Amino acid sequence: MSNYVQNVLADLIAKNPGEPEFHQAATEILESLEVIFDKHPEYEKAGLLERFVEPERTVMFRVPWVDDNGKVHVNKGYRVQFNSAIGPYKGGFRFHPTVNLSILKFLGLEQILKNSLTGLPIGGGKGGSDFDPSGKSDGEIMRFCQSFMSELYRHIGPNVDVPAGDIGVGAREIGYLFGQYKRLRGAFENGVLTGKGLSYGGSLIRPEATGFGAVYFAQKVLEHYGDSIEGKTVVISGFGNVAWGAVKKATELGAKVIAISGPDGYIYDENGVSTDEKINYMLEMRASGRNRVQDYAEKFGVPFYAKEKPWGLKADIMMPCATQNEVGMAEAEKMVANGVKYYIEVSNMPTSNEALKYIIDSGVTVAPSKAVNAGGVAVSALEMSQNSMRMSWSSEEVDAKLKTIMVNIHDNAAAAAEEFGYGYDLVKGANIAGFKKVAEAMMAQGII
Repeated sequence: MSNYVQNVLADLIAKNPGEPEFHQAATEILESLEVIFDKHPEYEKAGLLERFVEPERTVMFRVPWVDDNGKVHVNKGYRVQFNSAIGPYKGGFRFHPTVNLSILKFLGLEQILKNSLTGLPIGGGKGGSDFDPSGKSDGEIMRFCQSFMSELYRHIGPNVDVPAGDIGVGAREIGYLFGQYKRLRGAFENGVLTGKGLSYGGSLIRPEATGFGAVYFAQKVLEHYGDSIEGKTVVISGFGNVAWGAVKKATELGAKVIAISGPDGYIYDENGVSTDEKINYMLEMRASGRNRVQDYAEKFGVPFYAKEKPWGLKADIMMPCATQNEVGMAEAEKMVANGVKYYIEVSNMPTSNEALKYIIDSGVTVAPSKAVNAGGVAVSALEMSQNSMRMSWSSEEVDAKLKTIMVNIHDNAAAAAEEFGYGYDLVKGANIAGFKKVAEAMMAQGII
C-alpha cells in the first residue's frame, strides 16, 4: 500500500476508534485503490481520499415512542449522508438492535461505490435505528416510524437524500415513514422514499430486485468461464426478501438451491427449494415475524440443523444473503475443503477480510457484494425515475432494465481490473470502477 493511502487509512482508524466494521470496509476498499493514486497524483494534492472516507454529514437523534401499554421508550436514530458527488444521497434504513454508527458508516461507504457502479445518478448514504421491530404491534411500529421521521424529514428530499428499506424496514415501515413525511411536508413528494407500495408510487419487482440482480451477476461470472448456472447446486443464507429473490431467480434459470438459513439454524433440502409452494412459503415465514427457518423443515419434512451455518455443505455456488460478517475463517475453510467454485457475496460485507483473502488465494472465484447486490438500489433508482415521470413500467420492463444494469456492472468491474493489471479480480475491479466516477465528479466540483 502506498504511503499516501496507508497514511489516510491510519488516520481514519485513529479518528474513528471503536468502529471495527467501518475500519474493515475502509481497509478493503483503500487497498484496491492504490493503483489509481499512483496514476493520478493530483488526487493526493486535492486531498481527495481524505474527503472520500469522511461523511459529508452525519445526523444523530433520539427517537421517543410509546408502546401499547403506555410505556415510553427511547431509541437512537441515524442518517449518514456520505457522498453526493454524483447525485442525491441514496441508501437504506436499517432497524435492528445491532445498528450503530460504525455499521452505518461502513454501509454508507460501500453504498457510494455500489451506487456509482449502477451508472445511475445517485450518491451514497445509510441510516437507521437500534429499534427492533420484531414482536412489535403495527401500532407500535407506526408510532416509532412517525417519531423517527419527525426528526429526519428536515434532512431528506427527492433531490437531497432518498432513503429506502433494509433489514427490519419493509413495505409496512416505508408506508408509515412516507405517511409521516407527507403529513409534515404538506406535499405528496413520493420520490423521497423508495420501496413504496404500488398504490402510491412503488416499482414492480422491488422486493425481489437484490436477489434477482445477484443471480444475474452470478450468471455473468459463470459465463466468463464458459460455464452455466443451469444444473448448479446453490447454498443461500437467510430467508428474507433478498434470499427469496435469489432462490426464485436461480430456480428459474435452472439451478437448485439446497439450503436456506435463519438465526435459528439452517435447513437442507436435497430436492431443492424449487417449487412454487416452497418458494412462496419463504414469504410466509418472513411475514410471520417468528424469524425461524425451522418452520420450513417442519412443513416440508427436511432436516434442520439448529444453531449451525450452512457453509459446511457441498455445493457449486455459495451466496451469503443474510448480514455482515457471517463468514469467517472457519466457514471459509469448510467451503474451500468442499470444493466450492463460486463465492457470490450478496449481503453487505458478509465476509471478514481474512476469510475473503483465504477464499481468493484458494482459487475460488469471488464476486463482491457492492457489485452483486447493486440490483436493489438500481431498481430503487428506477422507482425514482418512474416517480419523476409520473408513470410505471411493467415487471418485464423493470426486470429487463435490471438485467442490463447488472451485466454492465459486471463488465465494467472486469474491465477495470484488467486495465490495472489485476486480471479477473472482481473485488478490486468493482472498487476501482465505482471510485473512478466519484473521483472525477469530486475533482470537477472543487474542494467542498
